[in-house]
Amino acid sequence: MSQVVNMHQAKTSLSRLVERALAGEEVVIARNGEPLVKLVPVPKTRKRRVPGRGKGSIWISPDFEFTDEEITELFEAPR
Repeated sequence: MSQVVNMHQAKTSLSRLVERALAGEEVVIARNGEPLVKLVPVPKTRKRRVPGRGKGSIWISPDFEFTDEEITELFEAPR
């Protein structure tokens, strides 16, 4: 069922009208009794993940991996 509200009422009770629209109710906002807009929720769409999309955009240095001794030395080295 659709609820028609005038512009002034929509301004003063927007939060309540948004909650009603999120609950699935159709809310129509009118000016001087003439319907202007319909308040509806924005659908939640998720972009589909594409494997390999970042291929070629990341570079890892050949000396990236450290040995356990090198890591220990980095954390325990005197300052």
